[in-house]
Amino acid sequence: MKINATRLQQHFEAMSLIGKIGETGTCRPAHTALEKQGFEIASSWMQAAGMTTRIDNFGNLIGRLEGKNPNLPVLIMGSHLDSQPYGGRFDGVAGVLCAIEVVATLSENNIVPERSIEVISFADEEGWRFNKGLFGSRGILGKLEEGELLRADKDGITREQALKDFGCDITKFKESEYKQGSIFCFLELHIEQGPVLDMANKPIGVVSGISGPLWWTVKLKGMAGHTGSVPMPIRKDALVGAAEIIVAVNEIATQIPGAPTVGTVGTINVFPASRNIIPEEVTFTVDLRDIDLDRRNRYEIQLLDRIDAICTKHHLTYEISEDTKSDPRYCANWIKQIIHAECEKLQLDAPELMSGPFHDALALSYACDYGMIFVRCKDGISHNPLEYSSYEDLAIGANVMLGTVVGILNR
Repeated sequence: MKINATRLQQHFEAMSLIGKIGETGTCRPAHTALEKQGFEIASSWMQAAGMTTRIDNFGNLIGRLEGKNPNLPVLIMGSHLDSQPYGGRFDGVAGVLCAIEVVATLSENNIVPERSIEVISFADEEGWRFNKGLFGSRGILGKLEEGELLRADKDGITREQALKDFGCDITKFKESEYKQGSIFCFLELHIEQGPVLDMANKPIGVVSGISGPLWWTVKLKGMAGHTGSVPMPIRKDALVGAAEIIVAVNEIATQIPGAPTVGTVGTINVFPASRNIIPEEVTFTVDLRDIDLDRRNRYEIQLLDRIDAICTKHHLTYEISEDTKSDPRYCANWIKQIIHAECEKLQLDAPELMSGPFHDALALSYACDYGMIFVRCKDGISHNPLEYSSYEDLAIGANVMLGTVVGILNR
């Protein structure tokens, strides 16, 4: 039993046209008409595969293949269809389309599972529009945080308004939550988004766990003044302080050679943003990740100390808001064993590797066992229009996923 590689490629090519930028790029923001278009075409493929479909009140697209015993906890597969603002064609999409293809293959082979299977495209995994990711996957578990609906995008549209415009009813979140114990396990296929598999010339990897992300928004406040008249020694330049903190993030994250720690400042906003005014206020994001929680906690303290010292040095005040803080989460050994067994059947030498990026599996890991399959991407490039995984590798990944699902169902 094999998936239909031609159909899978056609689905990728069709989805890549929705929100297309340039030759190979994608911009499909969460809770927008473009994501709705993606949902509509994915929903048609789900229905063709024998699934019923719905969009819940968090903005998740859910396809369900009813099992013989619908009261059993459900097997969930999926990822997301929203993209980065300057993204590629495969991030998230691979997990949704390969999962649909797996269910289509089961249906075509007249396999009716004992337990139901759901394929979910989770809402706003990426998190860039409202600066808080994993919205849909946290939502179904009742793990949203206070104030999330009040977060606004760059155009001033709040999450609450975006959800309403998308057709969701925020007063009925509870109806869209999954009851404790109702999820049997979660399986996600994803492009690696790193260079390990490509460098090793391996099409498939078995994920051992996901690094824990720490996200901050940092705001520095100084004093504006004329750039031509305020002497350098008495300035309160918020951008100078921010520059030193950005360097500090890099220094702290790289202090142990070879460690998987990563630290990034990905966005920065300057006020009043004039050529001849000293920057009074700077807001920027910090992303610190590590699979070693103790080390990440040490680095967090180091960075807090550096921020305090730098702001004192430049006579600045500062505020730090914590947007995300998650522990590293490890995949279930029994699911990894099934994935490894399927790779061996297909004569694949599939190494185990950690995931530095977080995924919807991170949220689901708090509710059930989970496993992940990585597919090689060229040069490890992701969150970039140059992101590329071959359709051959994606078909291999989908076949590994198919065998894994059969193994899980037969367990």
